Amino acid sequence: MDQVDAVVVGAGAVGLAVGRALARAGHETVVLEAQPGIGQGVSSRNSEVIHAGLYYAPGSLKARVCVRGKELLYALCASHGVDHRRCGKLTVATSEEDLAALRGLQARAVANGVPVQWLEAREAIALEPALQCLAALHSPTTGIVDSHQFMLALQGDLERDGGMVALASAVQGAQLAERDGEPHVVRLADGSELAATRLVNAASLHACALARQFDGLDARFVPREWFAKGNYYALQGRAPFSHLIYPAPGDAHLGTHLTLDLGGQAKFGPDLEWLDVQSPEEIDYAVDPARADGFYAEVRKYWPGLPDGVLHPSYSGVRPKIHGPHEKAADFRIDGPALHGVPGLVNLFGIESPGLTSALAIAEDVAALL
Repeated sequence: MDQVDAVVVGAGAVGLAVGRALARAGHETVVLEAQPGIGQGVSSRNSEVIHAGLYYAPGSLKARVCVRGKELLYALCASHGVDHRRCGKLTVATSEEDLAALRGLQARAVANGVPVQWLEAREAIALEPALQCLAALHSPTTGIVDSHQFMLALQGDLERDGGMVALASAVQGAQLAERDGEPHVVRLADGSELAATRLVNAASLHACALARQFDGLDARFVPREWFAKGNYYALQGRAPFSHLIYPAPGDAHLGTHLTLDLGGQAKFGPDLEWLDVQSPEEIDYAVDPARADGFYAEVRKYWPGLPDGVLHPSYSGVRPKIHGPHEKAADFRIDGPALHGVPGLVNLFGIESPGLTSALAIAEDVAALL
């Protein structure tokens, strides 16, 4: 049986970033990916937004790794020539209740160390003449990135430091080591096995189910998974905006926002559709054209000039949640040996948005734990 220093399961943005960090630390590292290419799961179905870190509870893991990850991501984009744009974002208030939510968001941003600027209506409309609002919060460090270029850069660094990505290599489970220094034995779907003293579960939608197949991990340390779909609708024609536009946040959902890609194409979403499925294999990624009907009224609150009939189904993604529809949003979980008692094992659970932005910071944390 072959043995390496480290195995990472999952070659999305987070798995590749973790593999890169471990390889850079001098560990012989293999990233195992079930799909025939990198980044074909959650990482291929996101908004490609570089999040500033406005929304997350001060002191939370999400807040810390988002703010740190954003700095690392911008630096990597600059050093590796990854296409990106620091376009900024306006979060807008269109009602009196929104103003209070926006003030709360401003306080949270300040607590998280995220630069923001309060704009009165005339200042916001001077920046974006098509906008309608009572006030806006300008986040200059929000941006957009070509996520696939980012992942190719991570893979390139990983391989340059002696690591490798093994595609079409689905993992079925593992026999975990009982003592420090002993190897975990990872079982692959083709019947082969690979031993490693460090094992990182970065399997995203599959992370909880995979962790249940780790012999030697107490079931108490594996949360229940939930799947929440987000549908996106593309705008026919060009949008009259140069910033991302988000409505003031509601309860559990950030509202129907306008994001731009690097070509200037606008899309709206994601919405929030809880799925009644037990496994990722049951997910239907088709976007229902009828769901766009509800988008028009929401978007017209801040862009009254949105024409009829211009929103078309684009794509959807599914968030790997570890809380249900009526529960408080969970923080990211980076579960290391101090929690579950298994030497050399890290499970990553509930890594949804802002996972792409946070990938390099999560990787730093995982490397430090191992």
